[in-house]
Amino acid sequence: MSARGGLKPAASSQPSPGRALKVAVLAGGRSSEHDVSLSSGAAVRDGLRSGGHEVVWVEVGRDGAWRRDGEGEPLGAMPGGGLLGVDVAFPVLHGRFGEDGTVQGMLEMLDVAYVGSGVAASALCMDKVLFKELMAAAGTIPQVAYVDMREERFADDGDRKRLLEQVARLGLPAFVKPAHMGSSVGIVKVSARDELEAAIESAFSYDARVIVEAAASGIEVECGVLGAVHAASDAATLASVPGEIVFEGDFYDFEAKYAPGGMELLVPARISEQAAARVRELALEAFARAGCDGLARVDFFVDGDRVLLNELNTMPGFTPTSVYAKLLAASGVEYAELVDRLCRLALERHAALGAQAF
Repeated sequence: MSARGGLKPAASSQPSPGRALKVAVLAGGRSSEHDVSLSSGAAVRDGLRSGGHEVVWVEVGRDGAWRRDGEGEPLGAMPGGGLLGVDVAFPVLHGRFGEDGTVQGMLEMLDVAYVGSGVAASALCMDKVLFKELMAAAGTIPQVAYVDMREERFADDGDRKRLLEQVARLGLPAFVKPAHMGSSVGIVKVSARDELEAAIESAFSYDARVIVEAAASGIEVECGVLGAVHAASDAATLASVPGEIVFEGDFYDFEAKYAPGGMELLVPARISEQAAARVRELALEAFARAGCDGLARVDFFVDGDRVLLNELNTMPGFTPTSVYAKLLAASGVEYAELVDRLCRLALERHAALGAQAF
C-alpha cells in the first residue's frame, strides 16, 4: 500500500539491516511527565539492545542537568562537539523542555542526529493553539471548535467578557486545557457555566495560554505515523491501522492514560472502512503540514463517517504497551524494528541536512 493509503505490514519483525549503532537515550526531563519519560526511555533502551545496538543512558534531571547513567557530574556540551561519541540521540522526553523544540535545538547545536521532529515542528505541535491554527489554514482538515485564551487578555474585564461569550457559543460541556501540556495534565471538563472561570484560572496556573474546546461526539481514535517524506531509503511515510480508546471516566484524562486498567486500546477501531481511510489520510496530512519527522501519534474523534482532528503528539508514550507502539505492532512493525527504523531515519535526515549549503 502506498504512503497515502496506510501502513503495509513489515516483511519481518527483525530490525532493518545495517551496522549496530551507538544510541544515547535521553529520558526524564523537567516537565510534569518526568516519570512517564523514564518508563518510555527504559523501554526504548531495552528495544534497542534487543536489536543489537549499544545504548548510552542519559537521564535529564528535574533540575534540567544531563547525567550519564543518571549519576555523577552533569555533562558538559560543546557546540559541534557531539554527545558522548554516539551516532544518534533518541530524546524520549515528554512535555516542556523535551518535545517542545528546546532539546531538539540543543542537539542541532551539538551536531547530533536525533529521533523525531525538528525544532520548528516540535514547538508548533506542542502549542495546541498554533497547531490548530495551522491545520485550519489548510482548509482541508476538520477540527473541533475552540477558543484561544491568553492570561493577560483574560485579566482585562472587557476581554474576559468577550472571551467568555465566545466560549458560550461553543456550548457545554467544554474542555479547558493548558496550551503546552501533554498527557492530559491540567485538563478540566466543564459542564456548568458557573464552573468555567475557575477552570480557566486553574489552567492558567499551568500555562499562560489556554485553549477551550467544544465537546466532540463519537469515539476517540488514534493513528500512528512512522517515516519521513525526505527519507532516502525505500521506507515511505506510513500510517498505522487506527485504534479506538475505551475508558470508563468522563474523558481520557491522566489517570485513564496511565493507571493500570484505566483504558483499553481496541485495534482495529470499531469504525467503518471509509472512516478508517479518512483517519489515515488526515494523519498523514497533518504530519506533513506540521513538518513532522520520524514519528507521531495523531488523535481524532470519529462519529460515523465524520472524522475530526484533535491533536498531534510528536513524542508519544513509548513503552511496548503504549498506544503508539501497539498501533505500529498491530500494523506489522514490532518494537525492536520500530526503534531501529527511527534511529536510521534520524541519521538519514542528519546526513541530508549536513549536505545543504548554509
